[in-house]
Amino acid sequence: MVHLKDKVAVVFAASGDIAGAVATSFSRHGAKVYLCARNLDAVKALAAEITAGGGKAEAASVDALNETEIDDFLKKVVSDNGKLDVVFNGIGVGYSEMGGRPPTTMATLKEFMAPMEKICGSQFLTSRVAAKYMMQTQSEGTILLLTTALSRSKLANVAGITAASAAVEGLTRVMAAEWGGNGIKVMAICPGAIMDTTRISGWIEASAKHLGIPVEQLVTQYQAFDLLKTTPTLKLVGETAAFLASETGVVFNSHIIDVDCGKLNIL
Repeated sequence: MVHLKDKVAVVFAASGDIAGAVATSFSRHGAKVYLCARNLDAVKALAAEITAGGGKAEAASVDALNETEIDDFLKKVVSDNGKLDVVFNGIGVGYSEMGGRPPTTMATLKEFMAPMEKICGSQFLTSRVAAKYMMQTQSEGTILLLTTALSRSKLANVAGITAASAAVEGLTRVMAAEWGGNGIKVMAICPGAIMDTTRISGWIEASAKHLGIPVEQLVTQYQAFDLLKTTPTLKLVGETAAFLASETGVVFNSHIIDVDCGKLNIL
């Protein structure tokens, strides 16, 4: 089924694995996709891949923490198409940006605030600018945010990203309440640890090193909480995002949607 036929979708931070998978699924379901990131070469390569597969995609260099760049880009998208149907921001934070995994008593305020500024700050900027153009064009579109299950986990030495994840989820509910009257639905997807992503594989390696245990042991410990033998993949995350952005996805408005196949240790 083609969920997004003739829709106009924008994907921020599209150089990342999850955002790339979401953009690919949007295209597969019929959307014209605008890909943007600071790494122009990466989004150009993804756009070429989507186009080669029969989809419609354009790439641009946009810093998802720069409101002027965000506004200029979305203004052009709306000018070219007369509407804006879907926006997804896949921004994430690298392990090194948090100063590793320092105990909360040792982490600096800068290290603690880094995920808050980058993750929650970027979602705030891209969402509110997108909402402004959706209201102007009466697009009644979908704004999808990205969060992590750390918001509902109990894991030591990750205070900054845990707080930022919880903030994104609170922001999602507030924006859904504010913009629902304009027909705009707002949701956040919360993937589990997607093993085929560069970020998670790097996170696991760094965590295993920090804990002094083999990588395989850490993966086994994580998978021990799986409810099923099936684990989430990038393709499943992308397909979930496409469904949520569709007309049927309206039933999940304001919600945080776990994409983890079920975990015993997540509330």
